[in-house]
Amino acid sequence: MLPASAQLESAWRIVEKLRSHGYEAYFAGGCVRDLVLGRDPADYDVATSATPDVVLDMFPHTYAVGAHFGVVLVAPEAEGARFVTEVATFRSDGAYSDGRHPDAVRYTQTAEEDVRRRDFTINGLLLDPLRGGGASDQCSGDPDRCRAAVLDYVGGLADLDAGVVRAIGRPELRFEEDRLRMLRAVRFAARFGFELEPATLAAIRMLAPRIHSVSRERARDELTKMLTEGRARCAFELLNQTGLLAQVLPEIARMKGVEQPPQFHPEGDVWIHTLLLLGQLEPGCSMTLAWGALLHDVGKPPTFRRAPDRIRFDGHVEVGMAMGAEICRRFRFSNEETRQILALIENHMRFADVQRMKTSTLKRFFRLEGFDEHLELHRMDCLAAHGNLEGWEFVRARRETMTEEAVRPRPLITGRELIAAGYAPGPQFREMLSAAEDAQLEGAIATADEAMQWIREKFGQPV
Repeated sequence: MLPASAQLESAWRIVEKLRSHGYEAYFAGGCVRDLVLGRDPADYDVATSATPDVVLDMFPHTYAVGAHFGVVLVAPEAEGARFVTEVATFRSDGAYSDGRHPDAVRYTQTAEEDVRRRDFTINGLLLDPLRGGGASDQCSGDPDRCRAAVLDYVGGLADLDAGVVRAIGRPELRFEEDRLRMLRAVRFAARFGFELEPATLAAIRMLAPRIHSVSRERARDELTKMLTEGRARCAFELLNQTGLLAQVLPEIARMKGVEQPPQFHPEGDVWIHTLLLLGQLEPGCSMTLAWGALLHDVGKPPTFRRAPDRIRFDGHVEVGMAMGAEICRRFRFSNEETRQILALIENHMRFADVQRMKTSTLKRFFRLEGFDEHLELHRMDCLAAHGNLEGWEFVRARRETMTEEAVRPRPLITGRELIAAGYAPGPQFREMLSAAEDAQLEGAIATADEAMQWIREKFGQPV
């Protein structure tokens, strides 16, 4: 009897086939960690004594994308499957001159040597899915039964039990080999609610300035995972604790100690406010909402001013948009992602005026792309500050009563009708059509004839 999960079944079959040909093969890395923790792995990796050429020959559907590092992707034989299993040969890595990838790899026949070149003890576990007679016995979702099939050469099970993220071997060596591991250490500790082992923490603090050798895209991806896995506040507290925050996002680090007017922000400074907001991000939230939440007040530190009446941040939205644009460029966000993140920064203060907006202005507000994200950011922003959700409740109620047709009605007149009525095309057309649309949104006009009469009364008869 095989497991129900298609990915698990595929990985199980790969191990079974490799074993039947006389090679060692195990589940490896994060999937073992998650099985022991009682979590559903996102994917399954296999470690084996078989070399890449053997794996390529043994399986009909393979991709040699990482064969020079001993890695082959194996697709299941069933048609239509949209996943692959990473099959990696036991190896020992050479020097990492670029601080990210090994210059060369040496294949080894021992699983233990392979494990000892990995990053953290909790990711250094191997699992024998065939032990005890079959995958259904060892991978059935029972953590205790999974543990019985684990090969642990580095104390990973004890660290899982203790809730500790510990580098394998000498932490500074592991981080010098691959500096992205510093961010990964923070992400794993935040995701599982674990602590960073003291020597591992000390090594990150010492080496944090060297994180700049990691590509911006890889750093961005790690930060995005931290923001969207449901433990964003914890992750950013750890980034601050390790010294990584000042290196990868100095604009956020500068929020610390920046006071806010207590009548609006009784929670404290801009850093505390941002942490409280990050703490509300749900697992699986969109990356644009998450980054918008992180950056919505990024313009406050440089605009801080202690006025006679109270603390002020004049122009912090405009400054924040410029800073947000630079951060998005730095981390190489797509144009679409950048537009939405900057829109969230640009519009987050508009909710203060929603109860005084004209109906037409409110409807245009509702037209913002991804308005649900704007509304959710406002809710979290309020809860991270004064706690007053009156504006959020007003917007939500008004939006629920409006149909899509009411928010985006078909125009009653266009430039073609203005020309037919005798108006000469020109720059004034935009003003005329926009004003007519406002009147339509306000309910002042409802037909094409009414729209044309309204245009004549407001802009005069055509010359």
